Amino acid sequence: MTGEALSPEAFVERLRAEGAPRYHDHHPFNVRMHAGALSKEELRRWVQNRFYYQTRIPIKDALILSKSDDPAFRRMWVHRLQDHDGTGAGDGGLAEWLLLARAVGLDEGEVAACGQVLPGVRYACDAYVELVRTRSLVEAVASSLTEHFAPSIMRTRIAAWETHYPWVDETALLYFRQRVPRAARDAEEAIAFVTRHASTRELQEACVRALVEKCKILWAMLDTIAASG
Repeated sequence: MTGEALSPEAFVERLRAEGAPRYHDHHPFNVRMHAGALSKEELRRWVQNRFYYQTRIPIKDALILSKSDDPAFRRMWVHRLQDHDGTGAGDGGLAEWLLLARAVGLDEGEVAACGQVLPGVRYACDAYVELVRTRSLVEAVASSLTEHFAPSIMRTRIAAWETHYPWVDETALLYFRQRVPRAARDAEEAIAFVTRHASTRELQEACVRALVEKCKILWAMLDTIAASG
């Protein structure tokens, strides 16, 4: 699309308008999860397969870091790697997810090995890494803006698990709790970067497309998990 660039405010509103209705909180599987309608087996299957997505996050963030020549940007973005990989063994989001896996009755080692990940889930998650790899820095950052919607789904998920899945130790919900403030912070940083650097209407629309593609990837992952039961 050609024409005059949108104002930062209008651009953010366009990103929200395109992303919000496509975000995976609307997916039937997540709707069922939050309504307490999933069986133990379905919940375990989601936890096991979703871990593969978690492992791709620091990889895509490392790719984003590699695209920037700006030390200030890299200093700002690098905490995302530590959020997931931690600063030592047993620390960070990946370790927190394995804690969740153990709490739902899965073998941590099997989950960590990712040997049982459904092919469709693997394909969707790898597509996200490829999306980041092949796009410009600003488009890659824009694809991460699903984080803008994450705090809401995490709050809903925490309440749902506490209410409907009391057999899961609530201390294992640490990943969800940590993501509420972290995702809000990450979204603010990414929005500030994208609105500053997407300086043309064409580039703004490319950022919108990257966000939409990311939403489709999250949706496709749930489609595969839901269909495998």
